[in-house]
Amino acid sequence: MPGVGAHGSLAYPAGVRKPIPRIHRHILLANLVAQVGIIVSGGLVRLTGSGLGCPTWPECVPGSYVPVREQAEGIHKVIEFGNRTLTSVLTVVAILAVWAVWKWTPVRRLKIAAVTVLVGVAVQALLGGVTVLTELHPVTVAAHFLVSASLVAAAAYLWFVRDEGDGEPRLLVHDLVRRVAWLTCGVAAVVLTLGTVVTGSGPHSGDADAPARFGFDPRTISWLHADAVMLFIGLVVAVWLATRLSSAPRSVGTAWRTVLLVTLAQGLIGYVQYLTDLPEVLVLTHMFGAAALVVALTNGIVSLREIAQD
Repeated sequence: MPGVGAHGSLAYPAGVRKPIPRIHRHILLANLVAQVGIIVSGGLVRLTGSGLGCPTWPECVPGSYVPVREQAEGIHKVIEFGNRTLTSVLTVVAILAVWAVWKWTPVRRLKIAAVTVLVGVAVQALLGGVTVLTELHPVTVAAHFLVSASLVAAAAYLWFVRDEGDGEPRLLVHDLVRRVAWLTCGVAAVVLTLGTVVTGSGPHSGDADAPARFGFDPRTISWLHADAVMLFIGLVVAVWLATRLSSAPRSVGTAWRTVLLVTLAQGLIGYVQYLTDLPEVLVLTHMFGAAALVVALTNGIVSLREIAQD
């Protein structure tokens, strides 16, 4: 129990963590929501053909950091500038997350995750500039999304382990299950990468006037993506069943059931959008689903072990 310090404030014994205020959780949740939101915002830019709404970087047009009335890009300049503005919001929230972790949960792995998100936001800003300057080359567009997905994973990890202590992790499942779970994550990375190639080979290149695409046959690359998804589903089912049939806590099975449900929903949306010629609404929903899958998969990995609070 805490005692009373010399100035009337609560004094906590050495090794006892001070209570974490609610604002800490709010900041870390905002950090995660912002990272997911920028993926949806970027998808909106791409699907509306607004990728070059601000044709230069870091300025929107030569001589101005904001859109000007004389621009020929019309509504596209507003959409693209809005997406750029969100990067400033991400930066502020990421800085707050680093501050919150250092102040209330100074655990090394949490510090690493928080700093990773902050540095990643800066990398994303630079990569966004490269994407504009290369006129939406599909490789840079794909990299832009994949970096965002990685930052979603880091922000999700930070959220899910926010209350953990600095002790050694205790595995809640057999080590083989853990290995298969990490293999599942590796296949997920392949699925996401192939997904960017599918999008980069389709009609939604990011700019309505000067489309930039990989040049692959959309049908072939779509089926390759679907094959990877099938493998991913099989691995998710295997991990889920292993957690259900073992002595692992119920929360572990619940986490992997969520991964499975999100995966199946993503698969359904993917097939429907393919069969309906890629309507913008479904493509945007699919991009949000990809971010949701990263969050669910991160939770699944975290659920496999526990670390006691200090």
